[in-house]
Amino acid sequence: MFSKELLKGTLKTIILKLLEEKGRMYGYEITQHVKSLSDGKLILTEGALYPTLHKLESEGLLKTEKIFLGKRARKYYSLTPAGNKASISRLKEFREFSAAMHMILFSKTNPDGH
Repeated sequence: MFSKELLKGTLKTIILKLLEEKGRMYGYEITQHVKSLSDGKLILTEGALYPTLHKLESEGLLKTEKIFLGKRARKYYSLTPAGNKASISRLKEFREFSAAMHMILFSKTNPDGH
């Protein structure tokens, strides 16, 4: 398990990337997919996931669609065109951030030469 702070800083990027790959997903499906892809190291709680989904929707990056399965409704999330652009941008930013962190954390020398 990773700290909540690390997860919080990457949750939007994770959601955007999954929806870019899968097209549309519902909340529980997102949580299970993240858990599976991370070998159980990332666990998304409803308390973290749904506020983030709603925030992305209010930012115009996601759209929702309700599908009725009998008497039960399931809310699917998918990317808007702006969401597709945001996904590409956030992934690029994350790769660059990750590379910079790697340079900082695994450098052999400090900037002052020690």
